[in-house]
Amino acid sequence: MQIRQMMEQRERALLSPFAMRAECSRGRQWPEEECAIRTCWQRDRDRILHSKAFRRLKHKTQVFIQPEGDHYRTRLTHTLEVAQIARTIARALALNEDLTEAISLGHDLGHTPFGHAGEHALNRLIPGGFRHNEQSLRVVDKLEGERGLNLTVETRDGILCHTGDKLPSTLEGAIVRLADRIAYINHDIDDALRAGVLRKEDLPQSALEVLGQTHGERINTMVTDMIQSSRGKGEILLSQQVQAAMDELRDFLFDRVYIGSEAKQDEGKAEKMVEVIYEYYLEHPEQMPELYQRVWQQEGLVQAVVDYVAGMTDRFIIHKFEQMFIPQGWHKK
Repeated sequence: MQIRQMMEQRERALLSPFAMRAECSRGRQWPEEECAIRTCWQRDRDRILHSKAFRRLKHKTQVFIQPEGDHYRTRLTHTLEVAQIARTIARALALNEDLTEAISLGHDLGHTPFGHAGEHALNRLIPGGFRHNEQSLRVVDKLEGERGLNLTVETRDGILCHTGDKLPSTLEGAIVRLADRIAYINHDIDDALRAGVLRKEDLPQSALEVLGQTHGERINTMVTDMIQSSRGKGEILLSQQVQAAMDELRDFLFDRVYIGSEAKQDEGKAEKMVEVIYEYYLEHPEQMPELYQRVWQQEGLVQAVVDYVAGMTDRFIIHKFEQMFIPQGWHKK
């Protein structure tokens, strides 16, 4: 018996009746021989982890654009926090931890430079709009590797449905959807306090009385509540009290941090930079790398430019902008 088959046998014995089992996966976009060692979702996780798009997350904004300091979150550290929270919940509920981790690591691969500022810019510029969850799916389906990563149906569904109106088809995907919110609400408060954008006394006390006064207490409350509320059920839930407190904190962040705060004052500049670079490559598509030249020929110019710009890191798009539009000075050779 192969090691993978032993793992699948272990899943049958140990996981909840509500869990997804690797042997029951609906498969990949095109058939592949199974790995002798890893289950299908362990392979998905590894493919995402080794992708270029995953590595680029370390230079993409989470909330604060180019903060001066080493301890602010990036899109990569956000992703790792989501994965850890989601795995803890999946393990406690005897759901499939491997599938949960694969979805977590892949959920933000399609995020733009400058975080939501970049997303807003592309959403305004592109016919039909831009949504990072759809771009994340496009990254794993088409833009990584020779013809995409060929992930399983379940991982792809969780990546697409981690935000937006469509809900995930698995409980593992539903965990990631809520873990994403738990992570960003708490770490964005932590970063805003560090940046001086918020003071602890600014936080809504009614929410803190329910969730806790510290970063760790709040995460623990949310995670524990989700486990207790979801145990033995075919859905992932928070109690009404904790959900209400969590929503209050999220609304507070939108009002005090995400929109119009001092730390976000450069977002207009960031959006303008994305717009200028996007329009530049529409006019000079021949200057894009070979991958995006192929997308141009197969799917059209707009899609190719969107893929190229959305994949840029903060520092790469700034470098391109400086090369194209900032005088470099003349030096005698």
